[in-house]
This record gives sequence, structure tokens and C-alpha cells, in this order.
Amino acid sequence: MGFAAYPLFAHTSSKFVFKEGERIPAKGYAAFSKEWNFKPFSFTRHPLGENDILIQIQYTGICHSDLHAVKGDHAMPNYPMVPGHEIVGEVVAVGKKVSKFKIGDYAGVGCMVNSCGECEACKQSKEQYCMNAKTIFTYNSKDVFHNNEITYGGYSNNIVLSEKFAIKIPKNAEIEKVAPLLCAGITTYSPIKFSRVKKGDKVAVAGVGGLGHMALQYMVALGAEVTCFDILPSKKEACLKLGAKEFIDVKSEEFKNIANRFDFIISTIPYYYDLNDYHKMLKFGGEMAIVGLPASKESPHFDTNRFIWQFQNKKIYTSLIGGIKETQEMLDYSVQNKIYPKIELISIQELNEAYQKIAKGEADFRFVIDMKSLD
Repeated sequence: MGFAAYPLFAHTSSKFVFKEGERIPAKGYAAFSKEWNFKPFSFTRHPLGENDILIQIQYTGICHSDLHAVKGDHAMPNYPMVPGHEIVGEVVAVGKKVSKFKIGDYAGVGCMVNSCGECEACKQSKEQYCMNAKTIFTYNSKDVFHNNEITYGGYSNNIVLSEKFAIKIPKNAEIEKVAPLLCAGITTYSPIKFSRVKKGDKVAVAGVGGLGHMALQYMVALGAEVTCFDILPSKKEACLKLGAKEFIDVKSEEFKNIANRFDFIISTIPYYYDLNDYHKMLKFGGEMAIVGLPASKESPHFDTNRFIWQFQNKKIYTSLIGGIKETQEMLDYSVQNKIYPKIELISIQELNEAYQKIAKGEADFRFVIDMKSLD
């Protein structure tokens, strides 16, 4: 046979059976319209290729961008949609040419499952910027390498993908906390590394949710002095416990009067805000990274006249997740330094309620679905 198959799911007594060359049965929860009303859904995934691995999913994180995807805020939605791009599980089958993984390993999947592999961006392991527009996202994406079928994500019991796009997870990892690292972790780690944040820097996090609290932890680990900004004063205690130097309510007078204070600011805000309010807080030569991704109708305001006349030599740039090589680096660094997201485990049956809480800003940083609840 061209692959080895693991006959039992680790957390069930049911047999997992598929035949070489045939599509792989899967089940999960899907959205059938822009409403946040998830229901059970059975489907199939493409056959296991010689360079592919099959992962039995154990945990899947809920990202704020999942909410936008279901509503069609960023791209045309394809229903039924199975979201989820923060995925962790056990390798249960491998293609005959797979060398990176063996059966029983832990593996993770982030926002991408394939790319062209030939352009300059891909060769530099910046697959998210594939110059041939062949970045295949984990869900709601047309897979040009598999007959243009639409990809389904991690709110499901399994996923099959090329070993090149899977992340190795060490056995000593706190496995139930790893999934959000595959998006929230790399999305914040990458610009922090790009801007060379270092010990003693005065830095800030704008928006301390699922992404923001990861940025906070990474910069504290680097020895930077971190200030947190958020619209919810209730987050102050948690931010200070994670190592923040101070917490500032964006509705306060103090917020309005800050200027020329920070070497680096990372904005994770997923709603409308005035970008200039934060940009003026940078020191001369400071940098601001934007990673929050609001719906198009809620894009941040940016006054270029204010930018030119008041904020010379203060830089703004954007960042999109990270390549596979950097994602592996982030994962290894996070596990080694015990940097994990603050999570709340939920059952998959609680999806609709979780989405409502995230939309209201009431999530305790990150919801993670325990996929045992799918059985």
C-alpha cells in the first residue's frame, strides 16, 4: 500500500477506515448562511497523496476572522462553510514519500495548506504572499491543486494536507493550548521579530484580545516594557498578570494625551478606529504594525495630511500571518518558553454561543473547541 493507516481514533472506539486513492470521509460543523448558526455536516476530503498526512483533529481554535468569513466580510463565502485555521491533532496516516512526520506525531495546521512553491515569495518561505496567487487557505478557498474544490477547515474530525504545510508539535507541548498559536501566535510573533523588538524597548499593544494577549507575552519575554490599550477596562487585571507595565482605557483622557512614547506599537484591533491616534504615540523613527483585520466597512480611519505634517519618520506597515518556516520557529519558541494563549475549552455544540461572545468582546481571550465533543 502507498500509505500506513492508524486504525483507531485516539479518543473514540470507532474504526477509521479509508481506501488508498479514495476520498476521505469527514464530519464537522458548518455554517449554511451568513448567520452564526452552525449545524452538523458530513463531507469528504481529497485522497491522501504520497506527500500528504492525515491528521485526526483534537483541538481547534476560534479566530475572530472566522466570524468575518462566515459573514462574507473579507471574501465571497462558500456555503456550507467549515471554518477553523488553528488546528492541532495526531497524525494517523502518512503518504509513502512523507519524511517529516510519522504516525502518532502531533501536528498543527495554520491558515494555509498549499502554495505554488515556485515563486520568489514561496522560495523564501513567505507562502502567504505567493506571487502566483496560489496560496490555498485552510477553508473557504479554491484548491487549484485538487480540482478547484473548496477547502474545509478545522471545525471537523480530520484534515489532509501536504506535510510541507504542517507544523511539528513536540510531545511536551501543552497540547490543548497550542491551536491558537497557529494563527494568533504567528500573526503577532512575525512583526515583533521583523521590527526587532528588544529588551528595554517601550512598546504597546492596541486591542488585547486573542492576538493582542499573545503579542503582550512575546514582548514581555523579550524584555520590553509593554503598555496595553483596550476599550474594556475589565481586561486590566489579566494584562498586568501577563506582564504588562500599564493598562490604559482608550476612552480615557490619558489616552488622548499620549505622544512620542513608544518604539513599537502592534494593532490587533478588528473594528473601526482612528489609526492616527496610535501613530502619534510613536517615538521619532518608531514603527507600527497593523495585523487586525476588520470588515471592509469597518476599516480604520487614516488621515494622510496628519500623517505627513505631524508624524515624520514614524513608520506604519502591515503583516499577514507568517510563512511555514517562521511558523515552526514561533511554535518551537513558544513551547520552549511556555508562552501559550489564555483559553477556554468549549464543546463544538457551543459554537453559536461562542461566536456571539466573541462579537461582543466577552471572550476570555481565546475559545478552543475540544473535538472529542464531536463524537
